[in-house]
Amino acid sequence: MTSPVWGRALSVFSMISVLVWWGIRVSSGTPAEPKGKFPAPAVDASLAARSGQETAVLAGGCFWGIQGVFEHVKGVIRATSGYAGGHVENPYYDLVSSGSTGHAESVEVDYDPSQISYGQLLMIFFAVAHDPTQKNRQGPDIGTQYRSAIFYKTAEQKKIAEAYIAEIDRAKVYDRPITTEVVAYSAFFQAEDYHQDYLEKHPENPYIRYNDLPKIAKLKAAYPELYR
Repeated sequence: MTSPVWGRALSVFSMISVLVWWGIRVSSGTPAEPKGKFPAPAVDASLAARSGQETAVLAGGCFWGIQGVFEHVKGVIRATSGYAGGHVENPYYDLVSSGSTGHAESVEVDYDPSQISYGQLLMIFFAVAHDPTQKNRQGPDIGTQYRSAIFYKTAEQKKIAEAYIAEIDRAKVYDRPITTEVVAYSAFFQAEDYHQDYLEKHPENPYIRYNDLPKIAKLKAAYPELYR
């Protein structure tokens, strides 16, 4: 099997080559751009009175980019790449990539609720970190392992997530409906060491340059008050 480093780089190269050669765009893989600034979540948790730690678990395509985005968000203590939502214990990358485990490439975001709210994390997730209108894919990556999902850990997280998705759809921020799943958290399995902090360690990787570095730039431009 092709290594993940070269596999993703080659998938981007192949995709670009095909589109240039044939002069077409694959509509199902064309990212949807939000129209204007995202609304702040109307339903959200208040900022905590004192420092602490809470956790959000999110999936939105390749975990390299999702982790990289949240590592640049104020109030985030750490972001960890891994796997969630499936039925296999102790999954590993090649197995998850087969699409047979039910797991999605996910990121566990530990954050200080006195500095940033769960709703604000979701705002960045929907507006910057990925395209929530693509079902079971993100750009060149196709399969249920690349689906958009929120794995809520509390009833409050579920309430905030469902309310915010409805708010985004009502505001018609995207031309296509949100496909993000909101499902109960069951377990999170940390990915292999070579996946951790991949964006920071390999900024020259073609996959990172094409798919993920623009997300960091977008975060800084759209939410400078939340960028670090």
